[in-house]
Amino acid sequence: MSDEWLRADWPAPDNIIAGTTLRTGDIAAVGLPGKPCWLNQLHGTCVVEAGNFDVPPGADAAIGSKPGDVCVVKTADCLPVLLCSSDGSEVGIAHAGWRGLAAGIIENTVAEMTHDPDGLLAWLGPAISQPSFEVGDEVREAFLEHDRAAAACFVSNIRERWQADLYALARLRLRAAGVTQVYGGGLCTYSDARRFFSYRRDGATGRMVSFVARLS
Repeated sequence: MSDEWLRADWPAPDNIIAGTTLRTGDIAAVGLPGKPCWLNQLHGTCVVEAGNFDVPPGADAAIGSKPGDVCVVKTADCLPVLLCSSDGSEVGIAHAGWRGLAAGIIENTVAEMTHDPDGLLAWLGPAISQPSFEVGDEVREAFLEHDRAAAACFVSNIRERWQADLYALARLRLRAAGVTQVYGGGLCTYSDARRFFSYRRDGATGRMVSFVARLS
């Protein structure tokens, strides 16, 4: 592993480069094949096609199918969901904070990609883990209104609130969308201060950049 960035641990084709910068890293050190498609992230469900925008579009996901397309999101506890097709011809990425996740950002991103969901791979990048992510009833209800099975992703605590598992919630949404090849999901931004930024831990903080790009 580089001191600059963490490579996505998934069986993506050789023409795909994907991962997350660490807090000591810089995306310029990765050697990406093109200019990152920066987004004005709004915790919503809008998906855009990667391109060279003069002003970052208001969106929380991007997809690309051309060599040199670089899809990126910034996070510091929210979940980056990276996607690529098994043939390496298409990439996508979603910024999945709890609001966007509950509203359907994963489903929208998968739906905008041209490949069938069963031909996609997903990698869940660094995010806050369940033991560190306390939420109120309104968060849990937002997910249960969509799928009662989401109840298994919440554990009650002694403060009569809930510990939410973003990784499990994302897997549930990916599975429902037809994506079965899902990797990652074993990191915690909150508990690993050496490598990751965390808004919940530090308040004012930087952001990691997660990226997925097509080299050729």
